[in-house]
Amino acid sequence: MRFKSRTWSLLMLLLAFTIVASACGGNGGGGSEGATNAGGESKPVTKNNKDVTIAINANFLTLDPHNAGDTHSISGARTMYEGLMGFNEKMELVPVLAEDYKVSEDGLTYTFNLRKNVKFHDGTDFNAEAVKANLDRILDEKNNLRMRRSFSTVSDVQTPDENTVVITLSQPYSAFLNKTAMALMISPKALQDGVDVTKNAVGTGAYKFKEWVQGDRLVVVKNEEYWQEGLPKVDSITFKPVPENGSRIAMLKTGEADFIYPMPTEQVSEVEGDSNIVVDKIDSTIVRYITLNTMKKPYDDLKVRQAINYAIDKDAYIKVVKSGLGSKLKSSMSSMTQYYSEQSGYDYDPEKAKALLAEAGYPDGFEAEIWGENDSETMKGMQFIQQQLALVGIKVEVKSMEGATLSDQINSATPENAKIQMWYVSWSPSSGDADGATKGLFSSEFFPPAGSNTAYYKNDNVDQWIKDANASVNPDEAKEIYAKIQKQIWEDAPWVFLGVDQVITGKRAYLDGVKVFPDGSINVLNAEVK
Repeated sequence: MRFKSRTWSLLMLLLAFTIVASACGGNGGGGSEGATNAGGESKPVTKNNKDVTIAINANFLTLDPHNAGDTHSISGARTMYEGLMGFNEKMELVPVLAEDYKVSEDGLTYTFNLRKNVKFHDGTDFNAEAVKANLDRILDEKNNLRMRRSFSTVSDVQTPDENTVVITLSQPYSAFLNKTAMALMISPKALQDGVDVTKNAVGTGAYKFKEWVQGDRLVVVKNEEYWQEGLPKVDSITFKPVPENGSRIAMLKTGEADFIYPMPTEQVSEVEGDSNIVVDKIDSTIVRYITLNTMKKPYDDLKVRQAINYAIDKDAYIKVVKSGLGSKLKSSMSSMTQYYSEQSGYDYDPEKAKALLAEAGYPDGFEAEIWGENDSETMKGMQFIQQQLALVGIKVEVKSMEGATLSDQINSATPENAKIQMWYVSWSPSSGDADGATKGLFSSEFFPPAGSNTAYYKNDNVDQWIKDANASVNPDEAKEIYAKIQKQIWEDAPWVFLGVDQVITGKRAYLDGVKVFPDGSINVLNAEVK
C-alpha cells in the first residue's frame, strides 16, 4: 500500500509539473523573429549582433566583489574585475593580475609578482599599492565584508616595490591562494572617491560597467584598453534575470537571448536536435540541500533532522525536479570537490522517518515552512519536498521570495531570533577548494551575516577540525581531516542532503566561448559571435 500511495502521489506531481511546464512554455515571446525584451527594445535573431544577451534565473544581489555571496553576483563581478589569481574552466588556479608567485616552505609568506601595464577602467594604474588598498578594505572590521574572514590569517602586507606584494600569515592557511582568486581588485581611486561599489564596478576586467537596473538587466561593455591582446571579442554583454523557466527557453528559441543558464532540465529534450541551439552539460560542484535550523524546535532534535532525511526519496528528487540530470548528494560536498569523502545512509525509508518522529515526540508530525527563491525550478523543488514530507505527517508551507528579500530575511537575523526553519538552497565553492565547501557552511564562526552557516550548526569537533585542516600544509593529512569532518556532518544532519547538479546551458549555435564553470559561475572572457 505504501508503494502504491507513493507512486500515485509522484504521478500526480509529475502531471502537475507537466501542466505547469506546458503553460509556461507559451510565455515569453512566441516563435517570431525580432522578439521584444522587457525594456521595449527589439533584438533581431542574427549572428551579426556583437551584443550578447544572457538570460539567468535570478537577480544579481550586489556588484561589490568583496561582499558577494551568491554565484550570480560573483559571475557579474568577474566580468569587470580580476584578482591576483583566477580559475580556468576546470576550477584550477591560474595567475591573472599576478604574473607568478612563490610560497615559503612554512606556508606563511606569499610573494606575488604583479603584471605590468594594467590599468583600471578609470585610468588608475594597477600596482602593489592598489593590491594593498584592496586588502586593507577587506581586513577593516568596520567594513564588515563577507570576505574578511577568508583573510583573517593575514598579519602583514608589504609592498617592497611597485610590482611586488608580500603577504604574511599568522598561521598556515592551505586555502589561501584560492581565497586570493576570490579577492577581486577594485580601483583604489574609486574607493577613495566613495564610488558605491555595491551598484557600480571599476575593475581591470575585459568588460566595463554600463548600467544595472536591478531585477531587469546588468549591462557591461567592451574594455577597449584591456591588457589581454585580442579580447574581448564582443561589444557588450547584457545579463537579464528571468526566473521563469518557460520564458527563458522561449527567449533562447527566438534569439532574444543568445545564452541561457540554467537550461530548464525538463525542456532539454525539447530543443535537442535543433540545429540553431546547442545544449551543453557538465558535472558540477553545485550541491542541493535543505538547511535545517538546528537552534529552532523541532529541528534542534537530531532524530527530527534524520527523519526528514529518511522521508525524502532522493532518487525521485533527481528524476522529478532535475529531470534525471544530476546525482544523489552523498556527502556535504560534490564528488568533484577537493577531499570529497563519500558517506552512506539516509536511503528513502518513510517508515523509519515516522518512527524517528515518534521517538522525538512528534508521532503526528508537525507544521513547518520552507523558504526558497521564486524561480521555476526552486518552486518545483519546494513543492516536491512538501509532497514528500506530507507522507510522514509534516505539513509544509512553501514560502517563495525574490532573492534580495530572502537574503535580507536570512542575513539580518541573529541566531537567537532567526525565523528560518528550512531553506531549499544550493551551494557551490566558487573558491574551488574543500575549505570553500566547508568552513563558511559548518563552522560556528560563520553564522549569518558573517557566513552561510544558515543551519546554525555547531559541533566543537568540527570547528576544531576545520581549523586543523586549514593549518595543515600536508595534503594527505588535510584529506584525512576533511574525511572526519564530512562523516560527522553527515551523522549530525544539519542539512537534508538532496542532490548534485549537472550544469546545463543552452546557447544559439553562432555563440562561442561563454562557459559555465563547475561552480555555476558564468565566464564571458572568450565570448565570440562566429
